Amino acid sequence: MNIQVMPEHKLSSVAPMKQCNVEKKEVELILVKDQNGDNRETWGKKIDFLLSVIGFAVDLANVWRFPYLCYKNGGGAFLIPYILFLFIAGMPLFYMELALGQYNREGAATVWKICPVFKGVGYTVILIALYVGFYYNVIIAWSLHYLFSSMTTELPWLKCGNSWNSVNCTEFNGSLPDNSTSYAKNKNTPAAEYYERGVLNLHESSGIEDLGWPRWQLVLCLVVVVFILYFSLWKGVKSSGKVWTDAATQIFYSLGAGFGVLIAFSSYNKFDNNCYRDALLTSTVNCVTSFFSGFAIFSVLGYMAKKHGVKVENVATEGAGLVFIIYPEAISTLPGSTFWAIVFFIMLLTLGIDSAMGGMEAVITGLSDDFKILKRNRKLFTFATAFGTFLFALLCVTNGGMYVLTLLDRHAAGTSILFGVLIEAIGVSWFYGVDRFSEDIERMMGFKPGLYWRLCWKYVSPAFLLFVVIASLTSSDLSYDNYVFPEWANQIGWGVALSSMLMVPSYAMYKFCSLSGTFRERIAYCITPEHEHHMVAEGKVRQFKLRHWLAI
Repeated sequence: MNIQVMPEHKLSSVAPMKQCNVEKKEVELILVKDQNGDNRETWGKKIDFLLSVIGFAVDLANVWRFPYLCYKNGGGAFLIPYILFLFIAGMPLFYMELALGQYNREGAATVWKICPVFKGVGYTVILIALYVGFYYNVIIAWSLHYLFSSMTTELPWLKCGNSWNSVNCTEFNGSLPDNSTSYAKNKNTPAAEYYERGVLNLHESSGIEDLGWPRWQLVLCLVVVVFILYFSLWKGVKSSGKVWTDAATQIFYSLGAGFGVLIAFSSYNKFDNNCYRDALLTSTVNCVTSFFSGFAIFSVLGYMAKKHGVKVENVATEGAGLVFIIYPEAISTLPGSTFWAIVFFIMLLTLGIDSAMGGMEAVITGLSDDFKILKRNRKLFTFATAFGTFLFALLCVTNGGMYVLTLLDRHAAGTSILFGVLIEAIGVSWFYGVDRFSEDIERMMGFKPGLYWRLCWKYVSPAFLLFVVIASLTSSDLSYDNYVFPEWANQIGWGVALSSMLMVPSYAMYKFCSLSGTFRERIAYCITPEHEHHMVAEGKVRQFKLRHWLAI
């Protein structure tokens, strides 16, 4: 915040008391900046930050998840909880993460110097971002594979008769037979067989217990993706109910709250940047993109349904089946199909790459801020992170890799991300204090958040998140098409989810046990900001007073 101070002679003759207040605020601001690391690297231009946040938020979920969820849950009926969650949870917590990172100028873990006992939630979101990177890069590699395959006069998924096709491969040039009305589930179309047999080689695997060897074509594509991520990040930011559960998960997965990315990105902002405006702009752009993609996707699904004489519900699907089977097949029927296929898969690449970059930056910033040796060796650490995600991703490019990807997609960022955002909201709004957090924002931008934001942060968002977290625990068993995962695979999936969520209680117990003093003093040190620890010795613990918990 740039405060213009009037010349001394004018101040003394007009408002000497105002001069003292201004000077006091300036001194306080200097101390805050010094305390929060004012020498931190910043974005080269404001547009770099906005494009990075929008690029991360607008990802493949906008294309392949939102339209199907909207359709599956009744269209307009789904939009009611979606928009509700956007206003009472998505946008408030998006704003909160931007402000939290910008004020404290730290990554997802060390930002919890404001309330040390909650540092575990920082490790939770870092782990979630890392887990998502294990399989998200594979989806980008598929897009790259399709892009290379599109560079031909005739698209390879247009007809049967290729080396990967089965004897059951059938080309449907008109209506489907009466006994075959679910086109989306038909695995014998040229497009479906190209995806599952030509790209994934899924027919060579009997299940998750039979993975086989990595596919060399996908490994090469994965190598290209990892190299792009590494060279984009190694220098730092200057270079780069079921319906209700679905709606909540989509909001947080799409907007990006809970991955630590927004905290990492905003920590490189200038101290007086208007993150309130940024939060409104980027979240609005993201949701408008979701709506627009819904119109585009369903125009294609309607075209395919009419072409094959079936209802839209028999063509509609989500995830990989939509963008790697249905959409490519529709493109193959257009004039100039090669050109449109190349454009489509370039779009998927750009959607995926910038989101993957955001996830990896959250891991790198979060850990390098916590462990200074990693910050001093950022290039090496970035390479180690990229190479580590590559090694784990190899499991997802085997013959049965689709089963591993499905397991990770279900459990890596489902309940765990909702849990992480819930704990984050509680830590900031209740333990640190929504009133103190509002004062931090005022120091940066010159105004406090309105009552609406403060009520959402303290009461509304945590209450709804708690409800959705509980609802998400009653999910059904894992399956992929007609294949039902064995019980041990479900247990591994929940183990992945718990491995990140348990960081919260584990670190809290570690922090408490590592401190010295009486039980009361340990509690005080755990919940008092680090720069106020001297007040604990003086017996001035803000959180031990009722007015702290009632403040709004």
